[in-house]
Amino acid sequence: MTLKVTAVFDIGKTNKKFFLFDKNFKEVYKEYIQFDEITDEDGYPTENLPQLQKWLKSVFNKILDSNDYDVEAINFSSYGASLVHLDENGIPLTPLYNYTKPLDKSIVNNFIKRYGPREDFLKTTGCSDLTMLNSGLQLYWLKYNKPEVFKKVKLTLHLPQYLSYIFTGIPLSEYTSIGCHTALWDYQKKDYHSWVYKEEFHKILPPIVSTETSINMNYNGKRIKIGVGIHDSSSALLPYVRSLNKKFILVSTGTWSISLNPFTDSPISAKSNESNSINYMRINGKPVKAKRLFLGNEYKIQVKKLTDYFRAPYGYHRLIKFDYDIFFDINRNFKYHYKWESIYDKNMPKETMITYDTFEYAYHQLMMELVQLQIKSIKKAIGDDKIYRIYIDGGFSDNDLFIKLLSHNLRDKKLRTTDASLGSALGAAIAISDKKLNSKFLKKNYALKKHVPFILK
Repeated sequence: MTLKVTAVFDIGKTNKKFFLFDKNFKEVYKEYIQFDEITDEDGYPTENLPQLQKWLKSVFNKILDSNDYDVEAINFSSYGASLVHLDENGIPLTPLYNYTKPLDKSIVNNFIKRYGPREDFLKTTGCSDLTMLNSGLQLYWLKYNKPEVFKKVKLTLHLPQYLSYIFTGIPLSEYTSIGCHTALWDYQKKDYHSWVYKEEFHKILPPIVSTETSINMNYNGKRIKIGVGIHDSSSALLPYVRSLNKKFILVSTGTWSISLNPFTDSPISAKSNESNSINYMRINGKPVKAKRLFLGNEYKIQVKKLTDYFRAPYGYHRLIKFDYDIFFDINRNFKYHYKWESIYDKNMPKETMITYDTFEYAYHQLMMELVQLQIKSIKKAIGDDKIYRIYIDGGFSDNDLFIKLLSHNLRDKKLRTTDASLGSALGAAIAISDKKLNSKFLKKNYALKKHVPFILK
C-alpha cells in the first residue's frame, strides 16, 4: 500500500536532512548527508551550493519513483543569514557567502554614516550587531565591494526560498527569513527599512508571501503542493505556537541557547547595551523577541578542561546526576569559580579556580554558574510580559543538573522538556498543512515531560 506523505528538506550548516512525515506528522523515512565545504573567491569556507542542489533533486526524484510513498507536499527549512544571488537566467552568480565571514569595518562605518545612528538602527531592525550575520549587510557589501558582480544580480533569494525555487522556478520572499536579524526589516513600520528602498534592493527582492503559502504544480508529471520554505528557528517554534493556547518561552539549547518569546508586546529593547538581543519572526509576520547565550560552546570548553584536570574518562560528565548534598554544600558559601572564554559576565573571576577534589563537585559548580547565566537570559526574554511556562528543547533538555537547577531557580514557572530532535523539519511540514494541532500534540510527538522543583532540606 502506498503511504501518503509530506516531504521536508532540513538544511543545516553541517547536516543536510530529508524527512517524510505521514498524515499524523510521524516520521516514516529519513536520510542524512554531509558535504565538505568549498571556498569563496577570498578563500573563506562556504556551502557547496552546486552539490547541495544536485543532492536535493536526486533524493526527491528517488522518492517520487518509489512505489512505497505518495508525496503530496514538500517544504524546506534551513539556516538563515544566507542569500543566493541569481543572474538573468536564474543561475547563482556568487558563492553562498558564509555568515561567519569577516566584514570589513569600513563597510560598516560607511553604512552607519548613511543610515545611523547605530543604536537606533539596531533597535529598529531587531539586531544586536552589524556583521555578515545580517543578510542585509551582505547585500550592501556586495553592492559596494563587488559592484561589477552586483550589476548582474536580477534576483536575491534567502536560502530557504532558494531551495523552493529550485523546484518551482518561482522567486518569492517570506516573513521568517526576512525577520531573522537581517537588518532589512523595520519592526515598527512592519515593512522593509527605508534604507532598503534607498539602495533600491527592493527591486531585486521577490514579492513577500505568507510562510504558509504553497504552490500547487505539476512536478515530473505529478501534482504536488510545494512550500515556499521557512527559517529553521521560526520553524522549530511553530509546533509549540500551534499546539499551545497559553503564553510560553521556548529555550532552544545547543551551541547557542536561544530563549524565544513569541508573545511580547515590546520585542525590541530600548537599551543600546542589550547585547545578544535579536528578533526572529513568526510565520504571520509578528516579531519574536530572542536572547541568545553561547551556552553549549562554553560548556564544551569548560568540560574539556575539567576532564583533563581530573583525568576523567571521555564523556564522564554525561553520567553525572544531580546530587543534593553536593549542591547544598556548594550553595552554603557560594562563590564564582569559572572564568568564561566565550561569554562575558561581570561576576566571573579573573582566573578559573578549581578548589574541589572531585570532578563531581567541580562539575556541579560549573552547572550552577552556567544555569545562572541561562536564567538571566530567560528573564530578559520574558521582560515585563506575564509568562509562566517554559519549554526546553535541544541538547541540554536531557542534562539532569541543568534541568533540576533551572526548575529550582524558576520555582514560579512551569518547566517542561521536549525531545525535539525533528526540530525545524516538523515545523516545516506543519507550516504547509491545513491540519490543526491540539494540546496533546507535544506529548505524542515530542515526549513532553513535566519537572517540579526539588524540595529544600
